[in-house]
Amino acid sequence: MSLIRRSNVLDPFSLDLWDPFGSGSSSIFPCANSDAAAFAGARIDWKETPEAHVFKADVPGLKKEEVKVEVEDGNVLQISGERSKEQEEKTDKWHRVERSSGKFLRRFRLPENTKPGQIKASMENGVLTVTVPKEEPKKPDVKSIQVTG
Repeated sequence: MSLIRRSNVLDPFSLDLWDPFGSGSSSIFPCANSDAAAFAGARIDWKETPEAHVFKADVPGLKKEEVKVEVEDGNVLQISGERSKEQEEKTDKWHRVERSSGKFLRRFRLPENTKPGQIKASMENGVLTVTVPKEEPKKPDVKSIQVTG
């Protein structure tokens, strides 16, 4: 798993992109029967706590080296990865294939109150957890004014 900072993002809104044909082009509407379509929409929860924004992604079967966590343009969190198809041997006879494979890419625009430079990511039991700390809320500048008179 790697944390990479990039820029030049085209669409900073939350997106789901996948490449069902492995051609390098992205499609928002993959073929419904595509193996990649099932895995492409990696399920991600986003919750906000008093201290941080926490993203949890189900990525079963992936190693941490197969997942990327990136920050683009300083405020766009991007989570991506790929599960390869299992190698088929000519002597193998498949009876059923239900496990999905393919690439996924999810983007989330981070709120203004985050510290993207302090992101932490970990993976345990097929769940990726990305924690984006929040900045301390700014306290209003209050000055005492003495009333005369």
